[in-house]
Amino acid sequence: MLGAFWDAVGGKLADRWAAVTAPALVFWLAGLAAWTRHRGDLHTLSEQTDWLDRQSPAVQTAAILTVLLAVAASGILVARTATPVLRLLEGYWPAWAGPLRRRLAGWLAARATADQDAWQAAYARVRAPNTPTTDELAVYTRLERRRRRRPAASGYFLPTPIGNILRAAERRPLDKYGLDAIILWPRLWPALPETTRADLLAARASLDAAVTTAVWGLLFCAFTPFTWLALPVGLAVAVGSVVLVVPARAQTFGDLVEAAYDQHRVLLYTQLRWPLPASPAAERAEGARLTAYLWRGSDDTHPTFTPPPG
Repeated sequence: MLGAFWDAVGGKLADRWAAVTAPALVFWLAGLAAWTRHRGDLHTLSEQTDWLDRQSPAVQTAAILTVLLAVAASGILVARTATPVLRLLEGYWPAWAGPLRRRLAGWLAARATADQDAWQAAYARVRAPNTPTTDELAVYTRLERRRRRRPAASGYFLPTPIGNILRAAERRPLDKYGLDAIILWPRLWPALPETTRADLLAARASLDAAVTTAVWGLLFCAFTPFTWLALPVGLAVAVGSVVLVVPARAQTFGDLVEAAYDQHRVLLYTQLRWPLPASPAAERAEGARLTAYLWRGSDDTHPTFTPPPG
């Protein structure tokens, strides 16, 4: 049993090590290529390898281990920036940036309001008795996709598309079931099936990897003194990650969080012995009561707890 446990732990550590170290290794190899080109191409690198060949095995081993540890340490440091950088990409900015934050959030909310009329018209055409055309379906699909990437109420808009994608996912359990996702997530997470938690962890790791790719791209610009190509390459990687990859992976992560509430919200009721809502119409109000109970407690006599299972 313990042998199997340590094998599993070792496999997870190896996977984690590879996930953190691989981008760092690519970054430093690219930086080494830039430095080598700046110093006179491959013969400069051969001088370093010749020096290493002349050293004793102990020195060679120490030098290689030092390089590998430095690469791994840089990978860990950049990986630690994923959460704060993602918060910045969402639009959670310092107080001094408040005017810009409000202006951008208002602009995105105004765009959403303008799209709402177009969505209503497209929805009516798609749901009409007549079969919609291909163009009408394409317009409706595009507007519906935009709609799912935005909060339902303008007051909850953030100043960036990434922030609104994640904010919309956080708000949908509240809009549909009266369950505040932020308050209830730490309570729901331990009760989720292992496969659901694994899917959520994988989606979050993929999102963090896209964020750190943008960080690596910006850091690669530091090699511009060695070669001017470092600046466009680094900026292209950073911008491509922020504009294309991070929003797509944020959408996937947000959809999985929403699906966790769609499929497993009943676990909150049953484990707390809270009566299940009798109908969809009553679920929002009952979900709001459950959220308030877990957040602040209650001394109300309603509802009556259900008997424990068995």
